Amino acid sequence: MIRTVTDLVTCRGELDGRGKQLVFTNGCFDLLHVGHVRYLQEARGLGDALVVAINSDNSVRELKGEGRPLNSASERAEVLLGLESVDYVIVFDGKRATSLIEAIRPHIYAKGGDYTAETLNSEEKEALALAGSRIEILSHVPGKSTTALLAAANEQSGQGGIKLGVLGSGSGTNLESILAAIKDGTLNAEVAIVISDVEDAGILERARDHGVESVYVDPGERANALAMSSQKQIKQRLREANVELVVCAGFMKILREPVLESFAGRVINIHPSLLPRHKGLRAWEQALHAGDAVSGCTVHFVTDELDSGEIIRQQEVAVEQGDTPESLHARIQEAEHQLLPMIIGEFAAGAFK
Repeated sequence: MIRTVTDLVTCRGELDGRGKQLVFTNGCFDLLHVGHVRYLQEARGLGDALVVAINSDNSVRELKGEGRPLNSASERAEVLLGLESVDYVIVFDGKRATSLIEAIRPHIYAKGGDYTAETLNSEEKEALALAGSRIEILSHVPGKSTTALLAAANEQSGQGGIKLGVLGSGSGTNLESILAAIKDGTLNAEVAIVISDVEDAGILERARDHGVESVYVDPGERANALAMSSQKQIKQRLREANVELVVCAGFMKILREPVLESFAGRVINIHPSLLPRHKGLRAWEQALHAGDAVSGCTVHFVTDELDSGEIIRQQEVAVEQGDTPESLHARIQEAEHQLLPMIIGEFAAGAFK
């Protein structure tokens, strides 16, 4: 049965009194698959009882978009409780399970391998530290995710992979994460073209290495803006490649018309801060100079105003004592490499239509 907080606090106390341990994990679980089953079996093996906290229907929509959840909270709970590995299920509102962690104080907290200890939500991480909970990051099953299943279903129904146009000015690590997700089957997409405003940019070399069309567009003479002729050339190249979603991944120029007009609602950007804080260049350094306890990354829709479009989703990264710009930036990039393919997958699944 679905448990209350009071039930689980009692359960934790009884287990503790017998020298046994309660394991806690949380997530949406809106389309249960073999990756979930293997993960929950591994989590249960860490202790003597497993609590699975699932997001309510409203909080799933807030996290995943209006196309989710695929199953209601009561149905998700019923399926989970049918698994031998799951002892208790509880439903919670909001994006975070912080209040549950604070109340239940689990002995062990389990999270999937798409996270690291560094990219866990800082609020939940602090609650776990105060509760004395041990954090365990479990193995990730490649190619087994809800996004991958939705993408496969779309492909079988004739929708196929979404065609991407990736714009970048730098080394192209986010492009690499997109291509890796496509290769391992977790993202149903095709990178149709890569465009850069920097002739010798690493992103163009990465594109060529993967056999993807790569194009240099002369940006013109202005430092942060593209010449109108450049905007028109980018639009033409994207349309010739039949691009459905434009992804700005480290693109250092502001897009305007006619690109934004031609791809209205279909241009996204990833930025290395928790917008609206720290817009513009080297946002991780801005976070350090401001003394922020938390930084992170944001995927947002692109407008003609710098880093100001509607926020789609964010992922937090804790700023640790002794962080340098390089160490913080590296962890933010890890978060970007998780978040961006996930959001593209949701576009592919039709979550933003």
